[in-house]
Amino acid sequence: MGNGQEKALDYFRRHRMARPRDLRAIGVHPEDLRRLHRKGLLVRVSRGLYELAGAEPDPNQSLIEVCTQAPTGVICLLSALRFHEIGTQLPHEVWLAIPAKGARPRIKSPPVRIIYLSGRMYREGVEEHGRPGGKVRVFGIAKTVVDCFRFRNRIGIDVAVEALRDALRTRKTTVAQLDEVAGTCRSRTVMRPYLEAMM
Repeated sequence: MGNGQEKALDYFRRHRMARPRDLRAIGVHPEDLRRLHRKGLLVRVSRGLYELAGAEPDPNQSLIEVCTQAPTGVICLLSALRFHEIGTQLPHEVWLAIPAKGARPRIKSPPVRIIYLSGRMYREGVEEHGRPGGKVRVFGIAKTVVDCFRFRNRIGIDVAVEALRDALRTRKTTVAQLDEVAGTCRSRTVMRPYLEAMM
């Protein structure tokens, strides 16, 4: 096995998933990836995305795949609720926020629902979580709950109220944190009655 293939395998053992351009940056030629794939050491997850064969599946695998394919995207709304283990939603697509003037990412798999956000709405509350297969960029709990109220017409007010109730009940956030983020994201008026009812 050549030096490039060894380098690639070492990278995959540490990161689990990668695109050819990630490996090109460390001196691995795309042909080395193709050879490893033909040998069955790598699995092609989707176009331009490879994973180490036999890797233990991560429950957030689809989020990792989307974040790898859309470097400017941030996991939001129902997918962020699932990531933070809030509420009972089990979305069949990945909800992804991208900058308002950004190009729509070309993601064939898994299915993605795009939300366009601008300025502070996009930058506020972004967290990065390292996983065995890569990184998940996701909005924090307070921002996710506030966004549920901002996008209540898309996801349903019942989902937003459930998220608020569950996040407070499990003490994953506080009324003060929610009020602060709601102020930044211009959602205080919508959320105030619900926050007051929870106090």
